[in-house]
Amino acid sequence: WQVERDLVNEAPTVWAATRASIATKGFGARLPSLQDRDGKWAGGAFFPAEFDFVGPEAAEEGSQPWTATTWTLNSLREWGLDASVLRERRTAELLAENCRWEYEGRPYWDGEVDCCINAWTVANGVWLGMPVDELADWFVRHQLPDGGWNCEWIEGSTRSSFHSTLNSLKGLLAYEIATGGTDETRAARRSGEEFLLWRGLFRRLSTGEPLGPWVGRFAYPFRWRCLLYTSDAA
Repeated sequence: WQVERDLVNEAPTVWAATRASIATKGFGARLPSLQDRDGKWAGGAFFPAEFDFVGPEAAEEGSQPWTATTWTLNSLREWGLDASVLRERRTAELLAENCRWEYEGRPYWDGEVDCCINAWTVANGVWLGMPVDELADWFVRHQLPDGGWNCEWIEGSTRSSFHSTLNSLKGLLAYEIATGGTDETRAARRSGEEFLLWRGLFRRLSTGEPLGPWVGRFAYPFRWRCLLYTSDAA
């Protein structure tokens, strides 16, 4: 439906019909059918309930199975599923009652300490009609001096990450589109965009060299998006 809408300029009735089919076909229909009765998926917030955090599974790179609640909500939202499908199930309310982050057992809609996780939670929250104003304000308080964000701030990092900044901006933009945002969240978003623009979206500010694999740009809310998996963006 995004191709029909954004690239080939089909009539709204055409792409809207394609988008509506997400709820009845393929993975868009399959994932809601796998939702737990308490609102979660795979029994966990970020990891499945049975994930072994101390065994060999945790030590193996890329072992995260991506089946828990946050990843499922991300997929359904980004595919364009009509939020009413999950709102009718009281998904947001059930998660508020039953879901806790693996980190310190925090309530789901209160967020965590990881920028990317909190950005996804903000975007999923406004999509499902959940008030996430305090979590959006979290990004204002945790923006680094260079204008971006880094999920490793909790470990003492003071330089922003491209990946963390991109995800943070997407969360703030989703919040702004849904609510209008606040002066503070809008200013934080603009500052984060400047962080990326000064670096040409994918280059080190110090040397001008590309800092990671360039995976391209494509239309998302920004009309551009680059996925660069790196730590520090010096």
